[in-house]
Amino acid sequence: MFTTRPTLQGTFGMVSSTHWLASQSAMAVLEDGGNAYDAAVAGAFVLHVVEPHLNGPAGEVPILLAPAGGEVRVLCGQGVAPAGATIEHYRGLGLDLVPGTGPLAAAVPGAFDAWMLLLRDHGTKSLADVLKYAIGYAEDGHACVENVGATVETVRELFETEWTTSADVYLPDGRSPRPGELFRNPALAATWQRLLAEVAGAGDREAQIEAAREVWRSGFIAEALVRQAGRPTMDTSGERHTGTLTAADLAAWSASYEAPATYDWNGWTLCKAGPWSQGPVLLQQLALLPPELPAYGSADYVHLLIEGCKLAMADREAWYGDADAVPLDDLLSAEYNAARRRLIDGKASHELRPGSPGGLAPRLCEHARVVAPAEPGFDPMGAGEPTVARLTADGGTRGDTCHLDVVDRWGNMIAATPSGGWLQSNPVVPELGFPLGTRLQMTWLEAGLPNSLAPGRRPRTTLTPSIALRDGVPVLAFGTPGGDQQDQWQLHFFLAVATRAKARGGLDLQGAIDAPNWHNDSFPGSFYPRGMRPGSVTVESRMDEAVVEELRRRGHDVTVGDAWSEGRLCAVARDPEAGILSAAANPRGMQGYAVGR
Repeated sequence: MFTTRPTLQGTFGMVSSTHWLASQSAMAVLEDGGNAYDAAVAGAFVLHVVEPHLNGPAGEVPILLAPAGGEVRVLCGQGVAPAGATIEHYRGLGLDLVPGTGPLAAAVPGAFDAWMLLLRDHGTKSLADVLKYAIGYAEDGHACVENVGATVETVRELFETEWTTSADVYLPDGRSPRPGELFRNPALAATWQRLLAEVAGAGDREAQIEAAREVWRSGFIAEALVRQAGRPTMDTSGERHTGTLTAADLAAWSASYEAPATYDWNGWTLCKAGPWSQGPVLLQQLALLPPELPAYGSADYVHLLIEGCKLAMADREAWYGDADAVPLDDLLSAEYNAARRRLIDGKASHELRPGSPGGLAPRLCEHARVVAPAEPGFDPMGAGEPTVARLTADGGTRGDTCHLDVVDRWGNMIAATPSGGWLQSNPVVPELGFPLGTRLQMTWLEAGLPNSLAPGRRPRTTLTPSIALRDGVPVLAFGTPGGDQQDQWQLHFFLAVATRAKARGGLDLQGAIDAPNWHNDSFPGSFYPRGMRPGSVTVESRMDEAVVEELRRRGHDVTVGDAWSEGRLCAVARDPEAGILSAAANPRGMQGYAVGR
């Protein structure tokens, strides 16, 4: 079939990410003898520099890693709510929702420590070796993608009047970064250079990485982050607030490993982060599928996937979070999903219908059923990841997310979805060159829910990388930006890979990425202001017109978007029998690239 690009194939190493400079920097590490984990860390820090509207060092990242010959593990880089982040504190400020911007929305930053833990435990390169690419682009400059400047323009007035430290970085000479001109972030370069200088005498490679973790937790970086959290900052509530992050919060938290949530489907095993993420939504969508699927791309096929997604997302809202007891085994059981599947008929549901796993009664936040306003040209799904550089009706902005996959010649594989700490999330910390994140906006200010705001609890993240095994062997790493859409687009991609013809003797990764995609919003959005749009489906204009009309006949409220507007997938794969590695990247947005040889 025709694809926008070939599925790359080789034997040495493959990288796919949402920016070509990150992909090539990671590939340079592989060429220099590093493994997939060294490469991923280098690429991730480059993403902080070249996609600052999509992620930053004080954001968060879930990482799935499959070491050659080892077990798939989840490395959790999602920080927790600070000790002072109580529902009572926020309610006392007159808030019904956590703001979508500003320090009140900041969890303990998680991304940096997760990357350091990965480098220490699984990498081979020094900290200086992996940071040199990011330092170079921050100090010497890089040519910005168009969306960096477009994002800055949406918040120009805020930067000029309130977040002036951000204006110092992103409005040099009074104007936003322009495509084709070099953009520099000398404060960020200086931060990493000072970090390297401070840890240089700590000892060997691992000792230096440990010293860097301590600098982040309790050294000059921690001190600057806490000072920033204490500065009154205008946020989406229309008021200036200080945050709750303290030195004790930073010192007490570290990234951690855990077992993945898994589901077996037709000889494949899908691995995801647990229900503190939305990852099990992908697994439950698979569990909801009937034994025989309708023809790929048909109206029956699209309708089935949309309706299954609605049921899985309703269960996400009722049951997922960082609470102690999430009934995940019941949620993924054959009996439970057979009963849920019977709710799917030939008509589009406009209801939010969580189930009762194990006979438990579902409970939703009172705000969960709020319907977002229909406004031309405005996607009301929140102040977070779904749409890049869009100004919301309340003056907030949405960020987005990055993704990075690597597989090396030894068979090590990794999938990571860095996000948060966007340039439009919080003011730039002047001493550091990057802002705090806003992940607490995903929690509810109502007690007793799996995703209620609570000190020490992770906000339920939408970030959800994937690793798939075939007959028990890791063969595919993939993921996408897109907030609540991530596990919709990933399901569509995975089914296209798993059920359609192969390309050149391998998996048709590029064809699956390029295929017309879609998403629905019939559930509470994860981002401020948390609205839902019952029955809404957005499709690419490349979808068959007859399919679109049939979806409308069935009661779906279909919006036809641009031809290349749904999904930003990256993927790498490994054929253990043939010894072939492969990779592909999304053409949408004109910046994702795969490289390899």
